[in-house]
Amino acid sequence: MSDEARPARPVAVVAAEAPARVKPSNYPEPFASRMAGRVKRPLGELFGLTNFGVNLVHLAPGAVSALRHAHSRQDEFVYVLQGHPTLCTDAGDTPLAPGMCAGFKAGSGDAHCLRNDKAEEVVYLEAGDRTPGDAASYPDDDIQAMLVEGRWTFTHKDGTAY
Repeated sequence: MSDEARPARPVAVVAAEAPARVKPSNYPEPFASRMAGRVKRPLGELFGLTNFGVNLVHLAPGAVSALRHAHSRQDEFVYVLQGHPTLCTDAGDTPLAPGMCAGFKAGSGDAHCLRNDKAEEVVYLEAGDRTPGDAASYPDDDIQAMLVEGRWTFTHKDGTAY
């Protein structure tokens, strides 16, 4: 590829100054509005990364990272930078603090999310791979997701569309 055809990519950025995701959530309603107070800054995309994603995420007091979910094929990892989120998994609630991390193996079925129950903002890094053919299950909500040609599609658990 010639230099003229290659998109300009930064060499380095200040993560907190990276542009926030334009669309706050891919979930359909009534789930998308439950993501109020969550701001994701996609970092990997700035550098053209395609095998895995990295986001700097801010959770306002009372916000959640996602619906509690488990991936069939994609691993996920979170590292807490600031604040004290609660990690919600099938095993129950686990308080986290800056410097702590957690990982979620693909196919484990262990649904997870982070919740900010405190008065201070939570900031963390999340990383995940982009294995094709992934699906996500949501044990607490009537929703399921399939990754089709790089885009998430959502249906009710009975397969009907939103």
